[in-house]
Order: sequence, then structure tokens, then C-alpha cells
Amino acid sequence: MEWFLEPFALGFQQRALIGGVLAGLMCAVVGTWLVLRGMSFFGDAFVHGVLPGIAVAVVFDVNPILGAAVAAAVMVLAIEVVHRQTALSEDTSIGLLFVGMLALGVVIMSRLDNYAGSLTSILFGDALGVTPSDLVWQGVLVVIIVGVATMLYRPLLALAFNREKAQMWGLQPKRTHAALLILIAASVIGSYQSVGTLLVFGLLVGPPATAALIARTVPRMMLLAAVIAVVSVWLGLTLSYHLRTAGSATMAIMPIIFFFIVLAVTRLRRRRPEAVDSHA
Repeated sequence: MEWFLEPFALGFQQRALIGGVLAGLMCAVVGTWLVLRGMSFFGDAFVHGVLPGIAVAVVFDVNPILGAAVAAAVMVLAIEVVHRQTALSEDTSIGLLFVGMLALGVVIMSRLDNYAGSLTSILFGDALGVTPSDLVWQGVLVVIIVGVATMLYRPLLALAFNREKAQMWGLQPKRTHAALLILIAASVIGSYQSVGTLLVFGLLVGPPATAALIARTVPRMMLLAAVIAVVSVWLGLTLSYHLRTAGSATMAIMPIIFFFIVLAVTRLRRRRPEAVDSHA
């Protein structure tokens, strides 16, 4: 038992756990809709797209949340402009901005004297540096994200499976899509301190993708994704303490490991009845 309790004996370790759990919960809720809509690549680009905003906020010593929000808005508008004004596919415009925004963020950060430390913290997170005020912000964002996702459950569900029918039923898919983008931005902004802008994608897609392998309904998928995210954070921080690895990276890799374990188990279960039938 001591092996499991020792990593969370101190206050900053407990804050790391709480911050990671809050990040996992908001990412699980939003990530479920990303996976259902097949928007994983967009989500990955979006995660990197907030980097310049955070970098500018650090340079000018303003709230990083404000900078990330502005960068997220710029990212979305730029994708729409490139997609509508050219013959290029949306994936191409996302790819261009994905690299461009990431590079811009690094260029801005390189102007700082403590460039390496600040960049590492933003990209890969600082789980053990989470403060009480960070937890308050994360808690507020979790309540907002879960509340909005609950209110928009029906429009998001219709949008995930059939955009045309969502339009026909008067569920306003464009507004629903815009709301989803805001939820993505909020979850990324609320998680980057704990996990980092590069690694938050592991919590954003890993738990819902794993849950999708075994859940048959959207509510169960979302609930299971939340459980997987929480377990990933707890186990990741525990292992990072004993193995002396980076906490944020260990948290982010856990849902990916769970995905392949669940995938292997489900494949084996499907093959067993086939093997029994062939011998019968």
C-alpha cells in the first residue's frame, strides 16, 4: 500500500494528482466527441495551435489563458479562410497551420532569456508545479465544460453521426460545431499546465478511443473514458515517481498503452468463438 501512497505524500504531489484528474475529466468529455466525429487530426493541430498565444502571454507577462484563447480563435479562423479561399482540402490547411503555429510559438519563446525552461514547461507541462489557483481555474473549467456538453448533448450527438439530419431537425450544426471548438480550446487551456500542449493530446484522444472499443452507447463511452483518464493520471504519476520519469509524459502515455491492451484483448475474444466454431 505504501508503494501507492508514497508518491502523493506531499502537498505539491497531491496538487499534481488533482490537477491531472481535472485535466483528464475535461479531456475525456470533449475527446469523446472528437473521436466520434473523426476529428483527431484537427484536435492534434488545435492543441499545438494555442502555443503562440501562450508564448506571447509569457513574454508580456499576462494570463496564459487569455493568450491561448486568442490563439485558438485565430487558428480556427485561419483554417476556414484557407479552406474556403483555396482548392486545398481542410486536412491540408490544418496541416499547414499545425506546423506554422507550433513553429511560431517556438520562435516567440526563443526570445526569452530562460527560453529552454519556459518552452519545456509549456510543451511538456509541469505537473508538480500546479498551484492552488491553477486548481481553482481547472475546477471552474471542468464545471463549464461538463455543463455545456450536457446541455448540447443532443445537437452534438446528431452532428457526430449525420450533419445533414442535424440541419434538417433544426439543431444548428454550425453553431454546435463552433461550441465544440470552444470546448476543445477550454480543455486544452485547462490542461496544459498539468500535461503540456504537446502531451495533452494523449488524454484528449487516448481515453475516448480506448472506451470506444468496448462501449456501445455514447454516455457509457464518455463515462468509461473519464475513468480511464483518471486511472491514467493516477498510475502515470505513481510510476513516474518510482521510475523517476517525467510526470506529464508518463500520464499521457498511459491511455495509449491501455488502448493497445484493450485492443489486443478484444481481438482475442473475437477469435475464440471463431476457433471454437471451426473445431465443432
